[in-house]
Amino acid sequence: MLALSWHPPEQVRAEIRRTRELTQRPFGVNLVLAFPQAERLAICLEEGVGLISFFWGDAAPFVEEVHRAGALVATTVGSADEASRAVAAGADVIVAQGWEAGGHVRGDVATFPLVRAVVEAVGRAPVLAAGGIADGQGLAAALALGAAGAWIGTRFLASPEAAIHPRYRDLLLLADETATVHTNLFDVGWPDAPHRVLRNATYERWVLAGRPPSGARPGEREVLATGAQRDMLRYQSTTPGPEASGDIDALSLWAGQSVGRVRAVKPAGEIVREIASTAQTVLRALSAELIG
Repeated sequence: MLALSWHPPEQVRAEIRRTRELTQRPFGVNLVLAFPQAERLAICLEEGVGLISFFWGDAAPFVEEVHRAGALVATTVGSADEASRAVAAGADVIVAQGWEAGGHVRGDVATFPLVRAVVEAVGRAPVLAAGGIADGQGLAAALALGAAGAWIGTRFLASPEAAIHPRYRDLLLLADETATVHTNLFDVGWPDAPHRVLRNATYERWVLAGRPPSGARPGEREVLATGAQRDMLRYQSTTPGPEASGDIDALSLWAGQSVGRVRAVKPAGEIVREIASTAQTVLRALSAELIG
């Protein structure tokens, strides 16, 4: 999946074409509906992208346009009711995102109870389990709940292909399952959108100050780092890239609760193969035990 929600239109087209040069495998584009996406969507469909994933909003107004172009629609949900409405509107794939997920989090139900409820609600539509899954054991558990697969993010941050700052990656490798917080703190640029990040000095300083509201938080609008010709502010919803310099530790460092399972940097392809192989081994072992 290409995350192109904030790319300029010309860069959206370039990213899609470059990806097609690099692989013959299917790929899709993720668009966040909290921001205007009509132009980016049109470019994706012009370029023949086969799967459009919508997040943080109602995909229904876009389904017909996507289907007319011969592409499929995936949409992320946080409840069984939302999933049912999405399928009724024509969505082809449902991503059930649990509260454990890193980055922006659509709902407040944990992954396992959410996935099972969504699977029962949508009938034959494929469901992808998102949140708290970083290895083959997690994938096997999701499949056991009726999911068709898993949508994994945090694990892939620890891969050479992920364009994040080395310090961000190091902090992910050091973190355990208790290292994240679910908060609304990093809201500059994307307000009213709960998210999960690594607990850091910015969060702790805010807590010690009594959790004041926006406008009264310590160090508000302070520039913490710079990168790609832009300043990165305290409390900003941002991701530090490899070129960033400054106080990386104090920025919004997205991570899910599965971060405790992330212990080594590996190529993305190796991660996929490892997760799939482990899941197969786990499922075979469980089947043998049940038969035995």
